[in-house]
Amino acid sequence: MKSVLIIGLGRFGRHMAKTFLENGHEVLAVDDSEERADAAVGLIQQILIGDATDERFMKSLGVDNFDLAVIAIGENFQTVLEITVLLKDLGCKYIVARATRDVHRKLLLRNGADYVSYAEREVAERLAIKFGADNIFDYVELTPEIGIYEIAVPKQWLGKSMVDLSIRTKYHVSVLATRKQNQIFPLPHPSHVFEEDESIMVMGTAEHIKAIT
Repeated sequence: MKSVLIIGLGRFGRHMAKTFLENGHEVLAVDDSEERADAAVGLIQQILIGDATDERFMKSLGVDNFDLAVIAIGENFQTVLEITVLLKDLGCKYIVARATRDVHRKLLLRNGADYVSYAEREVAERLAIKFGADNIFDYVELTPEIGIYEIAVPKQWLGKSMVDLSIRTKYHVSVLATRKQNQIFPLPHPSHVFEEDESIMVMGTAEHIKAIT
């Protein structure tokens, strides 16, 4: 179980808090708007109203005791940057921030953020990849170059095993799991024979995935 500080209770912040809580983590949420705080009361038990750019207020939270801080504010970059620097100065262990532009992402990473999310961009790219190819069912980016793709079993793989295909050597991708009738089977045995009624989760570059789909 992790202790998480969520700063900002807009739509993004509420979704983040909800998911953390559903997964058994402790969440303290902060927002400077009483209206947004009231709207989240039914979802989050621990909410404080305050200015996250105020050093005295943030010190009172003991931010160095949290495993993770999420700056869920996306509209005002200057505010996000100020909070990021303040959290870093106060000893926050891991900082996640939001950005809408590459230059903002670079500045946040240089000034204390450990991870910067392009919330809208990430969703848009995922949906574009998912719906832009007939044989790709889902996608998760790991780095700008590498992702995990759920794809239909390539026709040339049907009836053959991973050993027969020498997948890593020949296709430069790794098969992480298979899915059949909505049930996922992680790390299939090298002797697993691919069937038409299953999909597979593979990790690789977009170029290598495209080559097999």
